[in-house]
Order: sequence, then structure tokens, then C-alpha cells
Amino acid sequence: MSYEATFKVWRGNADGGAFQDYTVAVNEGEVVLDIIHRIQATQAGDLAVRWNCKAGKCGSCSAEVNGRPRLMCMTRMSTFTEQETVTVNPIRTFPIIKDLVTDVSYNYEKAAQIQAFTPPADVKPGEFRMQQVDVERSQEFRKCIECYLCQNVCHVIRDHEENKPKFAGPRFLMRIAELEMHPYDTADRRKLAQEDFGLGFCNITKCCTEVCPENIHITDNALIPMKERVVDTKYDPLGFLWRKFKSPDSKRSRG
Repeated sequence: MSYEATFKVWRGNADGGAFQDYTVAVNEGEVVLDIIHRIQATQAGDLAVRWNCKAGKCGSCSAEVNGRPRLMCMTRMSTFTEQETVTVNPIRTFPIIKDLVTDVSYNYEKAAQIQAFTPPADVKPGEFRMQQVDVERSQEFRKCIECYLCQNVCHVIRDHEENKPKFAGPRFLMRIAELEMHPYDTADRRKLAQEDFGLGFCNITKCCTEVCPENIHITDNALIPMKERVVDTKYDPLGFLWRKFKSPDSKRSRG
């Protein structure tokens, strides 16, 4: 059973734009991306939209639908009433290229800055041996599809453009946590997370967790544990004394 829906879709580019109204047919079982494609095919052939898998696994079709960051391919039209106007606009934290397409290169720049997985030098490929219990904590984070919805809602960069050079955002702080928790990763990523990627800017409001389409507990399972590890390293008095005792300088001073 089909009906006519009213869509307000943001059209424009980096120089500006506005919402444009479209009346379009909606069929049973369709998602927002289906309707955007129908508008593109029948009324606005130059409408720019990024998408790929249409199965909620590539993260490409991120947008804000009625004010909430969503994957358009996973947002069913049955979410809305037939009388409801559906508003679609690009995610707001990143520069607009055209219409619903934004420039998310910020995220690739942050990814490139993270030190890669660093295994022990004396362990050769094929010699890794781990129990499942040792990788369960970080395994959750590998479900990330890099839709960047968590990056989009993080107010540290959404509301403060000046923070982008020194803040990685929840997706990449989660990546650092994944590596830090890996039993075979030898790099100490705590200082990196705090000083180079701005972990201290995160005030754990959980907005990133709320919009994650993979239901990853970003705040509770990645960001808070990383904060705890940083605190243990930096402020624990017993840890401080132990590191001081073990340092080469302290050994030299003791003669």
C-alpha cells in the first residue's frame, strides 16, 4: 500500500543552500534511502547523495533525518506517520560538498595518525596465540562501520571547529582503546590518547553511543576505560614511585 509523503531535502553546497520540498510516493517496506533515490530518479537528477551497500554495513549514507543522525538505509519509512514531513539534511560536523554529501576527510587524517598495531618483535606471523577471553573487550569495537555518526554528534568538534586539530573524536579514541586492550599490542597508547588525541576533552555524555547503528558501547567500554588507564598512569602515587624506581636515571642516581 503506497501513499504520498512530503520530504524536505537540503540542497546546496559549501557556499550555502536551503531545504527544498518534494512530494513523492512511498511504498510499503521502504527506507528513507529508497525515497531519496526516487526523488533523484524522478524529480532531482542532480541530487548528490553518498551510499554503497544499502544494508547498514558500509556507513556511507549517514544523514540527519528529522534532526536525528541516522543511516538512511536503515531508517524505515514506517518510523514516520503518513502525514509527517520528513526532513533530510547532511551531517553537520563536516564541510558540505554538495547536497547530502559532506567532506569527511578529517576522519581519514585522524586514522592515519594512529600508530598501527605493534606486535612483539620476537613473535613471527603465524605464532600468535590468544584465548578468546583475551580479545573479547576489544572485539566489540571492530564492529564499527565508520559511518561517523558518533563523530557528527560529538559536541567537542561539532560546536568547536578549533578543536579538530587536537581531538580525534570517539571513533578514533575507540580505535586507540581497541589497540591498547589487545593482548599482543606492545605500544603504550595512554599518553598518545591523552596528549595527542585529546581524550581529556571527552566529558562522557554518551551521545556517541546513542547514535551508533552497531550498538557499540563506545563510552562505557572504550572511552571511560581509557580515561581510567590514563589516570592510573599519570596520577596513581604508587605507580609514580614504581616508575621512578625503575627509570634509568633513578638507577644511576643510586650509584
